Amino acid sequence: MATATNPDRILPEIDPSTIELGLDTFGDVTEKPGSTDLVSHAQAIRDLVDQAVLADEVGIDFIGVGEHHRIDFAVSAPEVVLGAIAARTKRIRLGSAVTVLSSDDPVRVFERFSTVDALSIGRAEVILGRGSFTESFPLFGLDLADYEALFEEKIELFAELLKDAPVSWSGTKRGALHEQWVYPRPESGTITTWVGVGGSPQSVIRAAHYGLPLFLAIIGGSPAQFAPYADLYRRALVEFGRAPQPIAMHSPGFIAATDDEALDTLYPYQSAQTAQLGRERGWPPPTHEQYLQQAAPDGALYVGSPETVARKIAHNMRLLGATRFDMRYSMGTLPHPEMMKSIELYGREVAPMVRELMASPVPA
Repeated sequence: MATATNPDRILPEIDPSTIELGLDTFGDVTEKPGSTDLVSHAQAIRDLVDQAVLADEVGIDFIGVGEHHRIDFAVSAPEVVLGAIAARTKRIRLGSAVTVLSSDDPVRVFERFSTVDALSIGRAEVILGRGSFTESFPLFGLDLADYEALFEEKIELFAELLKDAPVSWSGTKRGALHEQWVYPRPESGTITTWVGVGGSPQSVIRAAHYGLPLFLAIIGGSPAQFAPYADLYRRALVEFGRAPQPIAMHSPGFIAATDDEALDTLYPYQSAQTAQLGRERGWPPPTHEQYLQQAAPDGALYVGSPETVARKIAHNMRLLGATRFDMRYSMGTLPHPEMMKSIELYGREVAPMVRELMASPVPA
């Protein structure tokens, strides 16, 4: 359908029954309740498992666990954490957010997620990406000069591994495979695999080339700025002769009973984390005005009451033609109890409201 603001855009009709609401986290190391002291990495991981169990109980569709190798994030082996979550949950799907494929081995990634798939009885997903941090490259003895070549070769190999057939492949960054099966085999024959993209047209086209669904990481600016990437992806799928694939979107957020409570609670933690990243990357210090701009209706931060957040999610899903929204619910040292409250509101109030809004006619 053409949009009211841009009649040249053609968006797919979204079946409301396909709408999915997920969560993701980097396993941030958090403050102890009532203290500025931090929990241990071990406790942060145990808390994350409890968060996933709650997400399952309140009906959330997916939880993604990010991979990092730095002091402020506890999870460096997401698949191990996902295996623990699989044993304590029943229906929620489990995946990465993202798997940094450039600094990993595609065969090992496939084996690990196939194992999670077995433990969860078919609930595993992989989101492949290049990652927003590069600490894994020196850690694993890789050259950042090979950044592009590593990802290009490894996603090519991973796409071959997804086929339910022996693999023959050769490249320049790892040994070749000849008629090689990789085990354990997923019971369905494959593993649901997305390509996470942060705003590169080349990455969008690459996802379409392999016929893999697209996951847009919208962590700043306006979601409207990503509409051209969604359009490019749909056009590229047609040009490559690929079947239509879903588009998902990911953004940070936090939910409380009222807008003011949510904004006031999250701000010190979001501001401190943004300031830390800014010092590392040479950005100017963040301001409260910028925070409020990002939390406004056209910003990338989903902070507010359940109704505020639900309306913003539904609006932007329609804008991009997306069928899934994942909210990054952890933010710096935000304490575990606050995240648990936010997760409960997201599952019990936001998700049903989004589905209801998406099933309603588009406002004139």
